Amino acid sequence: MISKLPRWVWTGAWALAFIAGVVNVVGLLGFEHQAITHLTGNTSLLASAVATFDVPSALHFGALLAAFVAGCVLSGFIIQDSTLQIGRSYGVALLLVSALLFASVPLLQHGSAYGMYAAAAACGLQNAMVSTYSGAVIRTTHVSGMFTDLGIFMGHALRGMPVDARRLRLCCLVISGFFCGGFAGTVAFQHFSYLALLVPATLTAVVAVAYGLYRFRKRRVAPVH
Repeated sequence: MISKLPRWVWTGAWALAFIAGVVNVVGLLGFEHQAITHLTGNTSLLASAVATFDVPSALHFGALLAAFVAGCVLSGFIIQDSTLQIGRSYGVALLLVSALLFASVPLLQHGSAYGMYAAAAACGLQNAMVSTYSGAVIRTTHVSGMFTDLGIFMGHALRGMPVDARRLRLCCLVISGFFCGGFAGTVAFQHFSYLALLVPATLTAVVAVAYGLYRFRKRRVAPVH
């Protein structure tokens, strides 16, 4: 499936991983010091809160997980299919991600956890949208799977087995995008605090517009039957 992905998907995967990297590091550096783009740690924190009867924390982490899932629901409703196709509404989904990130900035500036929920919904929407590119081949809001694949490939190489070079490139692409996003997000947060989220919000809008132009251009050059 990866060999069939067009070049714009590779570029978009890096850009969206970069965006997620910025969002997550801002969450980690912000007032709650919590991850936003992935659910593993937050699920553990929810379990801990439930086990210790910490109701406020349980409600908070439950809401954070629910917001991410709600973003995924939005993606499934908007895009509707798991097959890569230029005609699908990726641009609409990306504009919603951008709007949620823009909305999260003033909320976080006022110390409201709703800003985290908005950012989490944006990340869920983005991750689910990218997963539909080719049957969940690509994930851009977390890199555990990518590092797992790298380890598997190293094991295969040590055994003299063939390695999927395209999948290897994809793993390195997403990891590098997420890392670069974390680096840029840290520098931006040090200087601008939560305004740093304006960077991924704007970039997502740019990606949405670029996709729309690409889709329009493809329609114009498509042969008429």
